[in-house]
Amino acid sequence: MSKAFESYELAGQRLANRIVMAPMTRSRAYGEGQTPTDLMAEYYAQRASAGLIVTEGTQPSAIGQGYPDTPGIHTVEQIAAWRKVTDKVHAEGGVIFLQLMHTGRVGHSSWSGRQPEGPSAVQAAGQIYTHDGMKDFELPHELSDSEVKATIDDYVSASRNAIAAGFDGVELHGANGYLIHQFLAPNSNTRTDAWGGTPEKRARFAIETAKAVAQAIGADKTGFRMSPGNPFNDIAETDRADVEATYTALIDGLAPLGLAYLHQMEAPGYRDFTLTARKAWPTTFILNPFTGQEPTGPAELELIEDGTTDLLAYGALFLANPDLPARLAQGGPFNTPDRATSFGGTEQGYTDYPTLNN
Repeated sequence: MSKAFESYELAGQRLANRIVMAPMTRSRAYGEGQTPTDLMAEYYAQRASAGLIVTEGTQPSAIGQGYPDTPGIHTVEQIAAWRKVTDKVHAEGGVIFLQLMHTGRVGHSSWSGRQPEGPSAVQAAGQIYTHDGMKDFELPHELSDSEVKATIDDYVSASRNAIAAGFDGVELHGANGYLIHQFLAPNSNTRTDAWGGTPEKRARFAIETAKAVAQAIGADKTGFRMSPGNPFNDIAETDRADVEATYTALIDGLAPLGLAYLHQMEAPGYRDFTLTARKAWPTTFILNPFTGQEPTGPAELELIEDGTTDLLAYGALFLANPDLPARLAQGGPFNTPDRATSFGGTEQGYTDYPTLNN
């Protein structure tokens, strides 16, 4: 049997296999106050044969919301609603981590009524979808030192709420141009204080957040996602030497914490750094590999076999194939994702994809 389909121990938790369902925003938190719904519980439970599920990005605070109908984990109602999701996934034998995603400067005042926040008052180029159509990104409020520390406290509180909601752990989203990534990148973090100015200082917010969360809920319940060199959401990590210095500082700061895992979303041309990160990282390494225009597929299972990664994350194929591990094990066939139903909508393109048995 391929190693991909053997059980794996993740920080003391037994995973059925080494296949990870990657976090994917679906914008269907239609319950009052951005709460998960029964339909969301069904969606995740359908995919519980993954070794590990990492949920869609979930805001740790009201100001952290960036997109319409994304769920939060900062109110009593949200905790209770998420418990329905975790109970259903656990009943199917699954393991599920909640991804904490503060969108920072790529949020919008439509949601919280407040100006978005960021490491610096640098407006991102581009637009964001709102219920009133596409809107330009807004100029963010630059967080003061005390506000940076209060934001770390928000992550800690949200992490505790996630454990109260029954999650097996949390993943800190430090990728894709959201708040933690904004601190890491020199074009979105122009500070010259203790939180910016050098690669080590730009990495500080990520490290301090991970440290605080690990202390609150346990390092074995804390994962971290990064995407060095990823330009999404107007991130400009264009100086390769600076990128490698920044992410080496990040890994050096995170490694002693004993986190459950490091999850890398790979940018084009970064396989050499992936291998460097893999070698430097002391616990489980998860890779979402760069595959160009094609989704990650069966061929990438070789990355587990050759030791490039411990666990392999699948996004688009998991969207359309709730029983993806079984399909990968036999080489397909694979349902094609309906991109028109990726964000928002009903059960169509969400919970109605067929399995091999129906």
